[in-house]
Amino acid sequence: MSLDLLKQQRDGLLCSMYNEGLLDQQFDQLLALQDADSPGFIEEVIKLFCQDSERILGELTKHMSQPVVDYTKIDAYVHQLKGSSASVGAQLVKCACINFRQACEENDKEGCMLALNMINNEYYHVRSKFEIMIQLEQRILAYSPKHQ
Repeated sequence: MSLDLLKQQRDGLLCSMYNEGLLDQQFDQLLALQDADSPGFIEEVIKLFCQDSERILGELTKHMSQPVVDYTKIDAYVHQLKGSSASVGAQLVKCACINFRQACEENDKEGCMLALNMINNEYYHVRSKFEIMIQLEQRILAYSPKHQ
């Protein structure tokens, strides 16, 4: 497969992610930071986001399964996830976090559970697209003249 075709596939994937609302303009700013001196920047940022998100989602699931929910603690985790999501431009995850925080403020366990399910759905959707993007970036990097 040619370098141009790989770049077209990556660009098409990005376009679909923007069209679906998965990403916002913050991701554009991250893309602008990747250059020849830091070709793996986007991959590193995405991997850190995914590791952090999965840790937080695990904590949220654990705390939400308690008979008595500590909404202050839950809200702190959701706030962290919202910040991580916003920093990588994961717009739908960020929006789901906003809904979760609203349910926390209302001490609404059922609303929190619904919001947690939504966050999980949105996170795993964007993660699957990010995984494809990383694979394409790695192949592009391997085909690039500087790395042959």
